Amino acid sequence: MKRHTGIIVVICLLGGFFIGMQMANNKNTIIINNTDNKLCEMLDIIQSNYVDSTDIDSIIELSLPKIISELDPHSVYIPQKDVEATNSDLQSSFSGIGIRFTIQEDTIHISDVIRGGPSEKVGILAGDRIIKVNDTLFVGKDVCTNETAIKKLKGPKGSFVKIGIERYGEKELLDFNIRRDEIPVESIEATYMINDKWGYVQIERFAENTFAEFIHALAMFISNNAQGIIIDLRGNGGGYMGVATEIANQFLGKDDIIVYTEGEHSRKSIERANGYGMFQETPLVVLVDETSASASEIIAGTIQDNDRGTIIGRRTFGKGLVQQPFDFNDGSMMRLTIARYHTPSGRCIQKPYTKGEKEEYEKDLLERYNRGEFFSQDSIHQNEELEYKTRKGRTVYGGGGIMPDIFISSDTTDMTSYSQEVFTRGLISRFAMQYSTHNRQELAKHSGYEELVRYLDTQPILEEFVEYATKKGLKRRNNLIAKSRNILTRSLYSNIIYQMQGMLEYVKYINLEDPAVLKAIEVLENNESFPQATN
Repeated sequence: MKRHTGIIVVICLLGGFFIGMQMANNKNTIIINNTDNKLCEMLDIIQSNYVDSTDIDSIIELSLPKIISELDPHSVYIPQKDVEATNSDLQSSFSGIGIRFTIQEDTIHISDVIRGGPSEKVGILAGDRIIKVNDTLFVGKDVCTNETAIKKLKGPKGSFVKIGIERYGEKELLDFNIRRDEIPVESIEATYMINDKWGYVQIERFAENTFAEFIHALAMFISNNAQGIIIDLRGNGGGYMGVATEIANQFLGKDDIIVYTEGEHSRKSIERANGYGMFQETPLVVLVDETSASASEIIAGTIQDNDRGTIIGRRTFGKGLVQQPFDFNDGSMMRLTIARYHTPSGRCIQKPYTKGEKEEYEKDLLERYNRGEFFSQDSIHQNEELEYKTRKGRTVYGGGGIMPDIFISSDTTDMTSYSQEVFTRGLISRFAMQYSTHNRQELAKHSGYEELVRYLDTQPILEEFVEYATKKGLKRRNNLIAKSRNILTRSLYSNIIYQMQGMLEYVKYINLEDPAVLKAIEVLENNESFPQATN
């Protein structure tokens, strides 16, 4: 019988080579004696006996994700067409035109132009809308999606793409011929001194270049005589484990355990600090939340278990499984869980899961929200059977993320049904982009978030937004708007700041009233960042 090569060969190798078949009771019934290779044999039987012609390769492509999903929630099969996009977030650069965009009303809206990139060099502006790509109309639901836009705009370094831009105030489309180039992917976009003593760094992911970026951040803290550091890992879904261990190494003493991994087919491997870290005695606070996962939890876990700093925020995601990539000849990839990682005290922070129940696993954060975990520490139920001790004897728990030393509830102050719908529908970001585009010349006169905020305070921003939201179908509710005035205004300001001045000024502004950041400053000011032993 004919066999397909490529992926099917891999499946057969996974199952073994010997297959026994026999005819039973003189009927055309095939009995497979060796179940080790049942999958491979089934494909051969289908190809040779099915009533209609079959595309075995297509069947395999559809089947592999389902097979791997039966293992655990994080093992995954990635088709060849998706590999580049999947890996790009963790790469230090990619080849493109240097913009960030959103798709609104079936049109590409440029939200940010990367400094020094190809688009900035030819005069593309944030707020521009891409209407044509290579002289072809590129709007509408059928053609304008995130996937198609990325495919059109990315390309080999040195290649060209022509785009037609609609710009506010211009009557005709503007044509730009852009030469693609390497675009750096930054994982740290916010590093600054909160005051004259405390440095703040926000890490968005653990990518190829994150450690180098982090060293630059530390150098800035040194030059500013920082007396303590706040590392913000909220929203950081992880990345390369090795990068996390390099960062943790900067704060730990020689031979301190950072993390260890172990699996059925992976020997126990312990990562220890080498003692060369420059900040072994520096007061440290780490901020986490329910979306801090994987590599983020390695840092939070080792800092907590070694009693090296204070963890502030909410219980982390709970991903303690290590994936290794396996490449197939056709360009597809499998990321297979090969081990579990453990914090220095021995706890695995992987939250419980049932094999094959990925949908239920993915609902965990929603269930936490419904239980009230984001709002009350008393709603969090730790597994007391998985009790461990930190170096100083403090009790910590495994089996469900890293529980912070200081709990900060999700901020729902001033939230109403009106503001909830505003955020759910993404109206503020859409309004901010439109407002920034229409008022860019005036807004650009104000440097730094403080100066821009002073100007915005003189403008009827909230009223303009309410009118905009009404036109989008959101009923005006004056009492609820008044109650939510602060949260709506701050959200409007922060989005306009981001549109005009970028991520750093945006983070500086939102941190002014961020409860976790304010608590971190209090802990540092009170010299309480080093946890004390349990009596």
